[in-house]
This record gives sequence, structure tokens and C-alpha cells, in this order.
Amino acid sequence: MRISIRHQMSMTPPMGTVHAVLQLLLTPQSGPGQTVESWRVDMAGIGNAGRFTDAFGNAAHLVNQSRPEGSLTVTVQGVVETRDTNGVLGRVAGEPVPALYTRVTGLTKAPVALYGKFRGSKDSRLDLLHALMARVGEVLGMAEQPTQMQANGAQSQSAGGALPPASDYAHGFVGACRALDIPARYVTGYLAGAEDGLPAFHAWAEAYDEALGWIGFDARLQICPTDRHVRLTAGLDASGTRPVRMVPAGDVGDVEVSVAVE
Repeated sequence: MRISIRHQMSMTPPMGTVHAVLQLLLTPQSGPGQTVESWRVDMAGIGNAGRFTDAFGNAAHLVNQSRPEGSLTVTVQGVVETRDTNGVLGRVAGEPVPALYTRVTGLTKAPVALYGKFRGSKDSRLDLLHALMARVGEVLGMAEQPTQMQANGAQSQSAGGALPPASDYAHGFVGACRALDIPARYVTGYLAGAEDGLPAFHAWAEAYDEALGWIGFDARLQICPTDRHVRLTAGLDASGTRPVRMVPAGDVGDVEVSVAVE
């Protein structure tokens, strides 16, 4: 499936800022489930930006802004060809060792209600992971209400919404896996054709299986990622996968995301 994406964000540095640095995690990479046909990141200073791969294998930009005035706008757009692999990424060369993703963070401290019943389970790793995904859905609820992406990369409930954001489902699944000593990581990306009102910017998780390698699990949708998911970044939790991080911190406002299937 060919998916066209346009994502725009604006942010305002604090008054009197002499120098600001922005870290952008807004560049998807080709892999087992997708091929990036074209991708462009536009903002003031991007031509001189530092480009590097972070500790989790994400493509990053580091953009300097001297005496920024008013709001700064970042626009990304491109086309990604996706393939449905039933969520299986496998073992990707050059990635960090899976053990890195067993470390529990403040955002991935899962309640015992999510994983307690699976302690000592004799099920296969794959069956256990699917059961964990179902358990997260049982505890947090199923997707019925639309949500809205905040500028910091987290998601918030829409007015009147009763369900937690997608980030909570991903954190819950990741935390439950780590509590059972299963490597798991938090993933951000884009979701095309979300008929239930979910935003185009989305979050899910990946867990490690010794036989199959990395496998994706979208606990909010109760499915493994399909060809409607475009993978962007991975990390320990949402704090390390924010699309834009600015130093000094300022107001991050207007976020516009559009995803279309071509």
C-alpha cells in the first residue's frame, strides 16, 4: 500500500531565547514492513542540521536556531510503501540488543493487573504476547472514542472521551512484557484509514520472540500492525520518542497531521 503523509508542527521558544536546539525524530526508515519512497523534512536551518542515528536506531536531526523570533514550523511529507507482515519485523541488522528493552522506566511501570495472571505461564512466547495484548484491552478498554495528538507526541482524549490515549495502551503492554522479562519497546508512527476516529499519528509496541524476532502489537486496536501502519521511531517509552524536542523548552502548539492512501 502506498501511503502519503504530511505532518506539520509549530512551536514557540521562550521570550528572549538567544539560541535554541531542536531534535527531530521525524524520519521513517525502510525495513521489513515498509519502503520509504520519498521523504522531506522542512524548517528553518534544516540545511545545516546535524544528522545521526540515535542509540535506538532512529534517524535524527539536530537543528540550531540563533535568536529565533515567533513560532518555528516543522513540516514533513513523503510517501511510504507498506507491506502486511502480520506484525513481524524479525531481526533487523544494526539494531540494539533486545536486552536493552527490558529496563523499566517511569512510564512503563505496569500494574500487576496487567501481567500477574501470566506469571509462570507455560504458553509459547507468541501465545503469551497475544494474551497480554488482549489483557491490556480488557483493563484499559477498547477503542470507541476519537483521540487527538498533542504537540509533544503524546495523545490526549477528545472532549467527552472516556478511554485512555494510545500511548497508555503501548506503555501498558510494554510494561507488562518487561515485568515478565520479555524485551519490549514503544513505537510511534502513522496510521492510515483509521475508521474509528483514531488520529493519524499513533503509538503501539513491539516485543521480542526468540524464534520470530521483533513483533508489533497495537493494543488499542487489538491487532498486530498491518500495512496501514507506518513505523517512525522506537524507544524505551514516549519520552524518548517525541517527534520534536526543543531546548530551551517552549510552547509546542498547532499540530496538523494528514495521512492518505494513494
